[in-house]
Amino acid sequence: MSMLNFEVHNPTLIDFLLLLVLLFCCYTDLRTQKIYNYVLLPAVLAAMLINFTTGGLSLLGNSLVGLLAGMALLTLPFAAGGIGAGDVKLMGAVGAFKGPEFALIAFLAAAIAGGVFSVYLLIRQKKMMLTLNKIYYFCFSKLFHIPVTVNFGQLDTAARQDSFPYALAISAGAILAYFLG
Repeated sequence: MSMLNFEVHNPTLIDFLLLLVLLFCCYTDLRTQKIYNYVLLPAVLAAMLINFTTGGLSLLGNSLVGLLAGMALLTLPFAAGGIGAGDVKLMGAVGAFKGPEFALIAFLAAAIAGGVFSVYLLIRQKKMMLTLNKIYYFCFSKLFHIPVTVNFGQLDTAARQDSFPYALAISAGAILAYFLG
């Protein structure tokens, strides 16, 4: 009989640890606009260990594929300068905890949550009409092949007050994905 005979096939442990990671990353992203590797690396390793302990190589593989899938889903927004590397790694951690299917659902829910947060910020900052006008002119110019004369700015030079910590959207998406089943 082993001293390490702890049967952790308790999904609530994985869920609880993921929730702790999400809450801590929201806190640090709100306070410092950073998601720290010293939180994410141990979290991913713990997720893989728990998944391996509970389901063997099958769940370990699922965890690894979830990690890669979660990170891959945010590669384009990261490359465009819309989100930070911490956000990419956080989505990877979500996938490591719950697998690739969960990561995809969480990603889609996070995109919706991010849109809702963005609209809220635009309304609060009284920039909604300006943004809608820019979108209208951009779409109109593309539809009729007219050169764009509106300055849209750059994603990587957006002012701090014009952005929000995407860990909030990722966390909301993961929580929504959890309740969606």
